[in-house]
Amino acid sequence: MISMTFVYWLLGAYFAALAWRGVRDTGNPRRHTTALFWALLALLLFAAERMPVRAVGVCVIVLVLLAGFGGLRMGRYRESSAEDKRGEAQRLNNRLFWPALLIPAITLIGTLGLKHVEWSAKPLFDSANTITLTSLAIASLIALATACRLTRQSPWSAVEQSRRLVDAIGWAALLPLLLATLGSVFDAAGVGQAVAGLVRSAIPVDNAFLVVVAYALGMAAFTMIMGNAFAAFPVMTAGIALPLLVKLHGADAASLAAIGMLSGYCGTLMTPMAANFNLVPAVLLELKDPHGVIRAQWRTGVLLLICNIVLMYVVVFR
Repeated sequence: MISMTFVYWLLGAYFAALAWRGVRDTGNPRRHTTALFWALLALLLFAAERMPVRAVGVCVIVLVLLAGFGGLRMGRYRESSAEDKRGEAQRLNNRLFWPALLIPAITLIGTLGLKHVEWSAKPLFDSANTITLTSLAIASLIALATACRLTRQSPWSAVEQSRRLVDAIGWAALLPLLLATLGSVFDAAGVGQAVAGLVRSAIPVDNAFLVVVAYALGMAAFTMIMGNAFAAFPVMTAGIALPLLVKLHGADAASLAAIGMLSGYCGTLMTPMAANFNLVPAVLLELKDPHGVIRAQWRTGVLLLICNIVLMYVVVFR
């Protein structure tokens, strides 16, 4: 039976390899703190469920301190020469894209085709709710093996090259993992009700247009704080959309939710918290300004947000 534990251990093994390789990298001026960061993350992925809650909390605090005080730095990495890279690109041509295309294809096959497969009278996958993530992990391993076969490199070469990328991104690589949990945490803490109370006291809730503006701006603002529109959605929908727009003004819930998510995506264009979209591309493109992507697109985000507000008001009350 394949469960999420397999995924956690796979990630833990990868981060442990990063830590082991990082501590041996004498070209990194802060190799010990960099290695400690990835080693702690590996420890949590391997054993967090069996560790005392306070020990897990201490590990998280240490991770924050290492990241906050500049404990992560880049080191020295083995790279092929530009001529070798050009030669390999010409040899492989379009086959370079095969590993990248295998990941979504195998994930889709696993999600849709292996849901009811059994092994020794037991389901192959532990839970139908986690089959997509498990299939993604398996697809990544198959893509890795394919890439190694195509490029005639070892799996360790893939780890070494990915270490260069992960070290360049640094702590921001963990933002999607951490921010994904914020929506449920905020919802459980009653932030949605607090937001609803604030809106009721700030604007006349019998004015549908002002409530629409509050919902759209709230989605954008919370997305900028959390870095993830999916994390902002349950908070703002529970606090404003459902009680004030759907129940009070009779708005259409489906179109309201769809345009609300679009409003959240406008916030994604304007925040460094959305590291995958705004910080990682700057690193990959080696931009001198780490916030260059945001500076180039924030005006588009504001314009789209205004359009979403108008569209929401016109569509949801039809």
